[in-house]
Amino acid sequence: MSALATWDILETSVIGYGKGLNQDSVRTGGTGAATDPVVLAVADGHGSASYPRSDIGARFAAELFAAKGREFGALVRTGRLPWLRDYARYELPEQLVRDWQARVWAHWGRQPGPEGADAPREEVLRLYGSTLVGAVLAPGLFVAWQLGDGDLTVVDPDGRVRLPLAPERAELGDETASLCLPEAWHLVRVHWEPLPEPARAPRLVALSTDGLSKSFASDAGFTEFTSGLYARLASRGLPGIEDDVPRWLEAASRHSGDDTTLALALRAEDGGAGRDGGVAGADPREAWARAPEPARPWGPGAETEAEADPTSDLSDPPSSLSNPGPNLSDPLSERSDPTGGTRNDDEETERP
Repeated sequence: MSALATWDILETSVIGYGKGLNQDSVRTGGTGAATDPVVLAVADGHGSASYPRSDIGARFAAELFAAKGREFGALVRTGRLPWLRDYARYELPEQLVRDWQARVWAHWGRQPGPEGADAPREEVLRLYGSTLVGAVLAPGLFVAWQLGDGDLTVVDPDGRVRLPLAPERAELGDETASLCLPEAWHLVRVHWEPLPEPARAPRLVALSTDGLSKSFASDAGFTEFTSGLYARLASRGLPGIEDDVPRWLEAASRHSGDDTTLALALRAEDGGAGRDGGVAGADPREAWARAPEPARPWGPGAETEAEADPTSDLSDPPSSLSNPGPNLSDPLSERSDPTGGTRNDDEETERP
């Protein structure tokens, strides 16, 4: 099986505007080699008084996926893909959910709350509720998993941006699938993408909690941001954006009100910028500001135009850099799993 190019990794997480605790968690690692697969994981604790330990739940989720992802990457071999595909779709999601729930229950046993150590198991699990998005990049294979809201964004060699795990239908309100739900593994979405030719591998794979996408008035605005982000990465490499990304996420957080986390893997190109940097290019925020809103590259309803957002006149937070986009505003609704769920309402309950 052909080898993938080396990947450069960046992770950033910022606390929600006006909040006292970041309930997101992120874990990354690896280079994409056969013995060192790239593993990316972001988890979003639900927040609010109903989920007082969701920051711990998010940390457990990201840590467990990082470990399971490395194990999964080590299994990738020529001839194993049919078996591995079934493992990715069925067994691994169940293992993740069961292991997360077991770890939460053990934590409660060591540090019970006012409800006592013998509180009903389902009620205890709910206190730690979290979503999860994870990805593995190994030689010849790209696989990703998602439970609940958040986004997996991919930039292909031709520059096309796609969201392969986006649900076909958005949920109403703030409901989202969660690791705390009984048999939550049935709600996990899986993206399976063999890469027999290295040249066809994605150029950028980005995972983010919904604090980022919710700061846009439409899905198309979020897609355009990813396109601009990749343009700058391609010209300057990770050193060219490392100082800017936290400021962009802080600006997004001001508008979404939520913790905002981004983990990305950039494919290192021969002769490209990579970790050693490159020539300076146009700031992606400028292209984002000028570009028209394109149709969504995924799912039904791509022709539906977004309604005007009444919060578009919100001022930008103070920063020595300009906001990553003008009139950054709240979206009309969240995207999340369309079946069953819990409330993910950090922005409604954590503001002063």
